[in-house]
Amino acid sequence: MNTRSKQEVVQLAASSLTAALAPFDSATQLETAAWVFKAIGEPLRLQILCALTDGERCVQDLVAVVGSSHSNVSRHLAVLQQSGVLDRRRDASKVYYRIADERIPGLMALVREIFCSPRK
Repeated sequence: MNTRSKQEVVQLAASSLTAALAPFDSATQLETAAWVFKAIGEPLRLQILCALTDGERCVQDLVAVVGSSHSNVSRHLAVLQQSGVLDRRRDASKVYYRIADERIPGLMALVREIFCSPRK
């Protein structure tokens, strides 16, 4: 069980953010990061990303997991794929999505720890 206090988590997030911002050496990189955060900064998209942290899933599975319509899930998947957060592959009549960057599950774990853990 994780025993970090909320203050420790916030400090970790702040230091991670500082470290993450340090390597940006151009406005283009910052714009790209802002675009990706905008893409993932929607509740259903966060739910989709959480569902994909365990591995790839087809659209039909994601519809069942997130409890939204097929067309709505597909629209959000397209935004995530266009932003580079997700990759997709087609197998016959099914389309499978997976997280494109192996660091995203770590980001999702940090989001869960900060926002989904009981507050102390």
